[in-house]
Amino acid sequence: MITARIRRMGGAEWLMLYALILGAWGLLYAMALPAAELRAGAAIYGADFLASLCILTPDAAGFARVTLMWALMSAAMMAPTVLPALVTYADLGHGARTRPGALMAGYLTVWLGFSALAAGAQMALLDAGLITAFGDSRSGPLSAGLLALAGAWQFSPAKAACLSRCRQPLGFFMQHWDEGAWRNGLRLGLVCLGCCWALMALAFVGGVMNLAFMGLATLIMALEKLPRPGRWLTRPLGMALLAAAPWVLFTTF
Repeated sequence: MITARIRRMGGAEWLMLYALILGAWGLLYAMALPAAELRAGAAIYGADFLASLCILTPDAAGFARVTLMWALMSAAMMAPTVLPALVTYADLGHGARTRPGALMAGYLTVWLGFSALAAGAQMALLDAGLITAFGDSRSGPLSAGLLALAGAWQFSPAKAACLSRCRQPLGFFMQHWDEGAWRNGLRLGLVCLGCCWALMALAFVGGVMNLAFMGLATLIMALEKLPRPGRWLTRPLGMALLAAAPWVLFTTF
């Protein structure tokens, strides 16, 4: 059974998904390189262009660049967290015609919408002087507020409802199976967004282009969606975030 599952995960659509994840992380790594290394590698990798994606300008081009940056972050961070659900979908449709590529496309469409909203928020925060041109918070109250919001969301009924669906994808897909792969992907994306939007917003605290923060956040969100470790992670994480909020507020004054 395990061999058959691995074989099914080696199809073209799965390989495209793995390439998407690796490619997104590779681009984010190039964008996060120090300026000297960016200049040295520009001739080969076009790194000057990649670096420009991280810097906001108050125009439509700036908004498009930052939306693309958030889209890369969402693909790199959220696609790995949905792999168990994709495997469940493939298993549920074994012997039938399933379209994991369409499911993933619907899922990523939701996160593309989130990326546009996050880019708009980043530009507004820059205009208000609350973040730097690279998206990092320069305001203690902003950082504390985002930490408190993320911590409180960990205890909310909406978060619990979304997590229950992420942790039990079999029942979720069976309930909506007749709607097709695309609409199931949209539903899954919305559920995932309900789980993770507040943690993703902490990028303004940890650093929008901080690879260490992104890696840690990806690991936390992936573990939180698993039934067994997730039960022991959600509430302690919420308490830690709530405790960090006043500490950040008082230490930045």
